[in-house]
Amino acid sequence: MHIEFRHLRTIQAIHEAGGLARAAEQMNITQSALSHQVKGLEDQAGVELFVRRSKPLKLSPAGLRLLKLAQQVLPQVQALQDEFTGLRAGSTGRMHIAIECHACFEWLFPVLEQFRRSWPDVDVDIRPGLAFDALPALLREEVDLVVSSDPEDLAGVTFVELFDYKAVFVAASTHPLAAKPFVDAADFRGETLITYPVERTRLDVFSQLLIPAKVEPAAIRQVELTAVILLLVASNRGVSVLPDWVVREVKYSSDYVTRPLTKDGVTRRLYAAVRTDDLGKPFMDQLLKLAGDEARKLQAV
Repeated sequence: MHIEFRHLRTIQAIHEAGGLARAAEQMNITQSALSHQVKGLEDQAGVELFVRRSKPLKLSPAGLRLLKLAQQVLPQVQALQDEFTGLRAGSTGRMHIAIECHACFEWLFPVLEQFRRSWPDVDVDIRPGLAFDALPALLREEVDLVVSSDPEDLAGVTFVELFDYKAVFVAASTHPLAAKPFVDAADFRGETLITYPVERTRLDVFSQLLIPAKVEPAAIRQVELTAVILLLVASNRGVSVLPDWVVREVKYSSDYVTRPLTKDGVTRRLYAAVRTDDLGKPFMDQLLKLAGDEARKLQAV
């Protein structure tokens, strides 16, 4: 037996209309053509699908079984068609984001909250890019956007500039280094450095300062949450280096001091890596725009 979607639609239409004539009118076909379609389906099934000479026309037990199938399948088919229509129009899709910057969670959440309101039908998810290779995952289409400060020359991937930020030294206001106008790599000798729990090469303080200078802190303490890092710093349990947008509020607190790394400061640039083919999708363009708007807010503070 070969059942087509049109057969399921026919059974459902006749059941809802209560007769062939009204169903044929709703389906915009002749009653004769509809009767022929029903007869052909019954010949394939080898059973009657309707109780003849009943008013209104009633489905037989076999017909009710086919109706149940139609009621299960047709809504799924319609939902899939709607999804494909949305994909073509750019109103639906998937936005799975990998973050290679641990502190970026705090910056990204306001962006995603605005995005969610404008694009409720886009499936948004965030994956920390620190536990896996985020850029290869982007190429494999396992994620759709990677937030990173380390652009690479990859075929099929475009790195869109988001904003520049400064890596800032943070210490308790009573710390001896608070008296300095800036800190150098040598100042970290003898200090407990409090960092996020990621490998050194992904931390600005190591990649941009300590590794090139071949300087090792006295100890490293890894902490998951920014709030806890700041609490430990204020308690003089160590020092830290954080992006300037993270410390934009604490720099006004009497518990902390913030200082540039080196006399000239250490400036980094944050990028959104996306598949080149995805540029131009309406919801992708909107997310990048919102990210740029949020960046300007951060820089204005």
